[in-house]
Amino acid sequence: MKTKLIIQNLKCGGCANTVTTRLSQLDNISEIEVNNDDSSVAFSFIEDSNLEEAIHLLSKLGYPVDGEDNTLSKKAKSFVSCAIGRINK
Repeated sequence: MKTKLIIQNLKCGGCANTVTTRLSQLDNISEIEVNNDDSSVAFSFIEDSNLEEAIHLLSKLGYPVDGEDNTLSKKAKSFVSCAIGRINK
């Protein structure tokens, strides 16, 4: 199955790199595409539990899906994830 999620706090290529790298480490997640212009991430998954795991990871990294609480701590985490993504480019 394929999904496209609108995520919060996606700012730049560093963010996109972190999201792509970390999602690709999950089992049964593939074909990851991050679009900074519309703040989205699209990917293929096999089971609903894979989707749930990806959504949880995105939130943990500071990129909660649209509609989820975007707390100050999640915003701060997104800056850290962004910096790591820039370093690892």
